[in-house]
Amino acid sequence: QIMKQVPVRFDPKTLHIPAHSVEKLSSMKDGDWSSFLKRVCSLLDSSEKNTGAARSKLNLLYYLCTLAVHTEIASRLISSQLFPILIQQLRAASNWDIRANVARVIGLLALHTSELQENVPVSEAITLLTELIRENFRNSKLKQCFLPALGELLYLIASKEEKGEHARECWAVPSAAYTVLMRCLREGVRLFHG
Repeated sequence: QIMKQVPVRFDPKTLHIPAHSVEKLSSMKDGDWSSFLKRVCSLLDSSEKNTGAARSKLNLLYYLCTLAVHTEIASRLISSQLFPILIQQLRAASNWDIRANVARVIGLLALHTSELQENVPVSEAITLLTELIRENFRNSKLKQCFLPALGELLYLIASKEEKGEHARECWAVPSAAYTVLMRCLREGVRLFHG
């Protein structure tokens, strides 16, 4: 059973960065884009543990979800320093809401990107998502958060390899990812979609 995800809304007043529109971001000069990205990354990377910090991180992730559905922005974000920071947050965030929304951003980036550079650590993201699904196999709510992102990354790699864009070694997919996926399918996990 596929469940439709609830659309996310961010609050521009508590964003801590200007809530630029997609049009504004698309027309930014390289220097402005870099400083925007640097601010996004440092906000995501902050290690403050209080509730306010978690709320502001979630709000930023909601904003990134709204940007990640635009092909040009998704392509720029997935190839930037943001992607490794998303992976790190997926691994280290103590708040499961943050982890779930990081996975959502990763899944949306994978779904909407039109290009993928060789240096994007897709294999690392796949390995981590696989581990998270395996560690939380009995928690269907968490599985529903991580499975779509895993599926989108696998599909992205497969479609790039099909077009002959990069060699297979570039994005090695651990066999555990397929094992976990098959096990989830066998057990009939309800997946979120979109």
